[in-house]
Amino acid sequence: MQADLEDFKTGWYGLTLGLKSEEIDKLIAALNHLKTSKDHFHFRSEFEGDGGVGDIEFYYQTQDLGSNLAIEGF
Repeated sequence: MQADLEDFKTGWYGLTLGLKSEEIDKLIAALNHLKTSKDHFHFRSEFEGDGGVGDIEFYYQTQDLGSNLAIEGF
């Protein structure tokens, strides 16, 4: 997996994630588990090298909370 952070120089940032085929399968399984467990999971770095994205957490969001992102690109 490869993660990159992009600074748009506007106060906003982009996060790009590259996934290998087997990682896509693991992500689908983790998302399915998240849907039923209503818990959370992480993408986590080994924290080696020059720095960058260290951790991304996915958690179950209840319907009563607002949203600030949407899924696009299909």
